[in-house]
Amino acid sequence: MDSSKKAGPEQEQDNVASVASRRGFLSKSAVLGLAGATLGLAGCKEEGGKGGASASASAAAKEAGGAKEIAPGQLDDYYAFTSAGHGGEARVIGLPSGRTLKRIPVFNMDCMVGWGITNESKKIMGTKADGSLKYTTGDTHHVHASYKNGTYDGRFMWVNDKIHSRLARIRMDTMECDKITELPNVMGFHGMFPDKCDPVDSKINYTTRVFCGAEFHIPLPNDGHDLNDPSKWGALFSCVSAETMEVLWQVRVDGNMDLVATSYDGKFAASNQYNTENGADLPSMMESERDACVFFHIERIEAMVKAGKFTTIGSSKVPVVDGRKAANADPKTALTCYVPVGKNPHGVNASPDAKYFVCSGKLSPTATVIDLGLIAKWFEGGLKEPRDTVVAEPEIGLGPLHTAFDGKGNAYTSLFLDSQCVKWNVDAAIAQFKGDKKAKVIIEKIDVHYQPGHNYSSMGETKEADGKYLNSGNKFSKDRFLPVGPLHPETEQLIDISGANMKLVADHTAYSEPHDGIIVRRDVVKTRQIYNMDDFPNAVKPETAGITREGNKVHVRLMSIAPAYSMPIIKVKKGDEVTITLTNHDKVEDLTHGCALPTYNINFIVNPQETKSVTFKADHAGAFWLYCTHFCHALHLEMRSRFLVEA
Repeated sequence: MDSSKKAGPEQEQDNVASVASRRGFLSKSAVLGLAGATLGLAGCKEEGGKGGASASASAAAKEAGGAKEIAPGQLDDYYAFTSAGHGGEARVIGLPSGRTLKRIPVFNMDCMVGWGITNESKKIMGTKADGSLKYTTGDTHHVHASYKNGTYDGRFMWVNDKIHSRLARIRMDTMECDKITELPNVMGFHGMFPDKCDPVDSKINYTTRVFCGAEFHIPLPNDGHDLNDPSKWGALFSCVSAETMEVLWQVRVDGNMDLVATSYDGKFAASNQYNTENGADLPSMMESERDACVFFHIERIEAMVKAGKFTTIGSSKVPVVDGRKAANADPKTALTCYVPVGKNPHGVNASPDAKYFVCSGKLSPTATVIDLGLIAKWFEGGLKEPRDTVVAEPEIGLGPLHTAFDGKGNAYTSLFLDSQCVKWNVDAAIAQFKGDKKAKVIIEKIDVHYQPGHNYSSMGETKEADGKYLNSGNKFSKDRFLPVGPLHPETEQLIDISGANMKLVADHTAYSEPHDGIIVRRDVVKTRQIYNMDDFPNAVKPETAGITREGNKVHVRLMSIAPAYSMPIIKVKKGDEVTITLTNHDKVEDLTHGCALPTYNINFIVNPQETKSVTFKADHAGAFWLYCTHFCHALHLEMRSRFLVEA
């Protein structure tokens, strides 16, 4: 009998054994890799392990047999906005279905949309003196949205580029990038988070700043000096205006910054840090027993900048203040507070009740709970040591990375080495830390497939955390999907957390390599289906359509109405600098036009009532069909114009 057709208990037992074998191999490999690199791993397996409260993925899937399914024609309850890693884009997913709704080009070129090809997108991305793009690569890690009254307001999202230290803003009404800012004197810009309120004026209860943490130390300025003396290198924490996207100020810190979190009252931002030793190689980065979560006192920093007590670095005009430990010994005047946490922490997340920040241990099997009220007390001089702000540090499993919340007092932390997600109770952890030996911290663990990185819950980073869903972003899929060659898709697993037990309800594929994301209720997002033509100053209208020439510069102003362009014939001369401006005059929702010009590397789309333009040199003669690439009409194939380049 063909083994592939084996059925019944025997086949099921084989499958379970196979899954267990793969899990064991992955876990052991990860442990060995980390141990070899970091001189060992402190760890333990606590209650709720695989033999206890843990629910296996297969069992969870069976239990979730009646899970909500989005039928054809039905809409999802949530949007998930995710990063794409070194794909350079942001992505929009519908949940719980897992449908891919949109890919938003940001730092990457996209020949479908024309991002990186049109003049408008080039202006946003940034160009060299010759008009070519300054960068064509990007590495997006974290996506976060703007706030009002402690929850998402549907205005903007921001996403980072770790490679070139850029921050991009995305309009949520059109889901398109509208601004990109490069951070000066920064390398390895990783963590990012918007503020939720002004630190002084509580009436400004919405996002006005975005905070950005730098991971890598570099010479300051990085202009070729001090290349052989890393002791003079440093990292900067940056504040960017949410409205103008200008860099407002920077703080020099000790250590390498990872993620960023902000308090709901706007008073504090924080970043978990590794390498508080300021080492330049792995051994020197591992000398201390603990690393830190550094807190920034926003009001004091801005008061110092306003008073002119700052420096600048190199050619940058951005004010820089000193947030290093040595310059901030007195809590009553300090700009920063370095709270000791587990070694090499990975992730800092704010609880939706606005009380705590949680740092995951990574190399320590713990999560550190920091009380924001005690942080304020430390800055007032009311505590002896920064460590006194820690109110809990439970052991939760091996390789804890990122923590999400359900709004019911529970936290959910990804366990990279265990290939699990652990659900634990914050109040119980605090009670245990105070000496309550009966406190049950860990509620449940569930297997995920495999090696989870980021996880995030529905509305979990707002005061409206609803405890419906948790997404586990897993770094390895192995054999969860059909094989597609050496590069595997990654696994995004959706977990129902609405009941007493976590239930794995779906596996969704992800093209490499997403990192963090947010899950937003669909009623928060208000999109525009059709543009307003008057929003585009260069919009082509009947009275401006046509061809104009100034010397060898030719401007072709073109309109599209399905199934035709406004000019059937366009004539230019070889050597001309040609600008084509195209406005889509259709007013029908979802009626998008394309514009491609063979052999000239031109391809872009225009949505209803939108205008875009391209500029290029007509450097070779001939006849070329300018045609519509985006299906728009029964006569779509006939929608084209003759583009004639005379010799």
